[in-house]
Amino acid sequence: MLAPFETSFVDALLNANQPVPYGITAHNATVPTRRFAVYRNNLVAGLRKALRTRFPVVEKIVGEEFFVAMALVFVKEQPPRSPQLATYGDEFPAFIAAFEPARELPYLADVARLEAARTRSYHAADATPIGADHFATLDAHAVGAIRIEMHPSIGIVRSAYPIVTIWAMNSGEQELAPIENWRGEDALVSRPYLEVQVRALPLGGAAFLLALAAGRPLGQAAEAAIADDPNFDLTSNLAGLIGSGLVREIVHPEPKKYWQS
Repeated sequence: MLAPFETSFVDALLNANQPVPYGITAHNATVPTRRFAVYRNNLVAGLRKALRTRFPVVEKIVGEEFFVAMALVFVKEQPPRSPQLATYGDEFPAFIAAFEPARELPYLADVARLEAARTRSYHAADATPIGADHFATLDAHAVGAIRIEMHPSIGIVRSAYPIVTIWAMNSGEQELAPIENWRGEDALVSRPYLEVQVRALPLGGAAFLLALAAGRPLGQAAEAAIADDPNFDLTSNLAGLIGSGLVREIVHPEPKKYWQS
């Protein structure tokens, strides 16, 4: 909990209608209104810039003027709680979803979720992936019981909108064009090596990866994927996971112990 002075200081920084907090002085003024205003403007401008850096596709979709106005409201309502500005804006997608002026762009919040996932992926820990040869030696009868520890940079964003295509077209990854097949897309965000990658997952792929990330055995994860979409293809999804360098470790089940009285 913030002390009363700290609370009034934060409120004054984020609201130009608030007076300079009591007790703040300068060498040339008892109440340094102008100096405090400069500090306030620099702070708000810095937070807006942090959001623009983290959500460039959202800004491109809505335009600079709209984005700046939306970001200003967000900054005032949800100031940073961490000194690391790279993580500021984790709540921005949820804010956009409830932001009435953005109601005509229902996919915008999910695009923001994808962009937030890209930042988290970029700053995730490094890890050395294992290759397909580790799977080649597995017992075919016991493979369903193994657990797969995935790369720490993986992020999964599910959406009822074609967010991967929208993001790609507005980030320069793909040429702008009408989206003929307007359907939901699940995004896989990862950084197995140096660059953050974004790709659309195949049918059932998101459910499969989420089950693996939750620690479920491979067989149960496949069942969850089939329940999500009957067209799920285990072989191609597993090959894509391995080929993309996203498997960190294979965890074998512990052998059963039998006790004798």
